[in-house]
Amino acid sequence: MSVINTLGRRKTSVARVYLSEGTGKITVNKRAVNEFFTVPILLEKVNQPFAITETTGKYDVTVNVKGGGINGQAEAIRLGISKALVEINEEWKPALRAEGLMTRDPRMVERKKPGQKKARKKFQFSKR
Repeated sequence: MSVINTLGRRKTSVARVYLSEGTGKITVNKRAVNEFFTVPILLEKVNQPFAITETTGKYDVTVNVKGGGINGQAEAIRLGISKALVEINEEWKPALRAEGLMTRDPRMVERKKPGQKKARKKFQFSKR
């Protein structure tokens, strides 16, 4: 099996995921995953596709991620890993889809409109 290259996105985060057979080592931006994500919930999000497909420790993952915050980056990595696993075995897709891991979350920050304070907040209106 060669290296599988996929892309995961969430908000403004973009994760390039390279998955290959190995011992389960996950590297994010040339650092260990538990060094990059210190919050246990984020580590759980990154490892969720492996837990669902019961492939924990079978694949090495190298990730380049940029943009957004740590939560968006973790979810972008999760989507990229899920896509890579489906490329390996198409039978895992229904299980991953049932958990919502195959869908790109389209929610983005709404842009600020001209003549307003923020995206939805307006300047105070005075009648007189």
